Amino acid sequence: MTDVKAGVEYKINIDGNSFLLDEKKFNLLLYINESGSITEAAKRTKISYRTALHYIEKIETTLNIAIVSTKKGGTGGGGGTKLTEEGLQIVKECKKINAIMELHRDVNELEAEILEVDASKGIMKIKMEDLTMTMPLNKKYVVGDKILALISYDNIFIMLEPQASSIRNIFKGIVTEMRLQDEMVRVKIDIGGVDIFSDITLSAGKDLDLNLGKEVYIGFKALSIATLKL
Repeated sequence: MTDVKAGVEYKINIDGNSFLLDEKKFNLLLYINESGSITEAAKRTKISYRTALHYIEKIETTLNIAIVSTKKGGTGGGGGTKLTEEGLQIVKECKKINAIMELHRDVNELEAEILEVDASKGIMKIKMEDLTMTMPLNKKYVVGDKILALISYDNIFIMLEPQASSIRNIFKGIVTEMRLQDEMVRVKIDIGGVDIFSDITLSAGKDLDLNLGKEVYIGFKALSIATLKL
């Protein structure tokens, strides 16, 4: 049984119509798909049957689609409710978002300033402490804007020597902390006064012969950086 994470909302867009699906509405659709019953789904979602019908009607009216199909049983029974193809697609998209969020639940949060914008190359440079990073151009930003750069721990590559590659951002640092977490090694690296965390496998840690105080290089692709304007 899979539930949406508390507090998460999904913006669903279909043919130009959009709807914000919250925790209860997502779980209602999920449980309808699992149980084949609106009554059972409402009970598991902890809402009334009337509220469940209201949720379904609101989603269908806003998106201008049918998301459930109800079949009445005859004298021998056999009735039930199932999601339409559109309803199943909504659940699928939300599950995909859940999986991505779970995969990238730990991120490095770096406060930075837009240092340079190069529209011709489609890139911009951000600055934090004495470090400069390159990332794809966001036309909403201008030089001087303060932003929060987010980089997932598992998007940080650790190298013993800088290597020629498509990775634009490579920095020299020192390993300051190592700890085992969920069969992975979480490595903390100081790159010029900025702490960066990277999650690597146990075997990768052994291959790199990592230990506290060791000098390493870290790298990450520009496309792996997500940003928020402060």
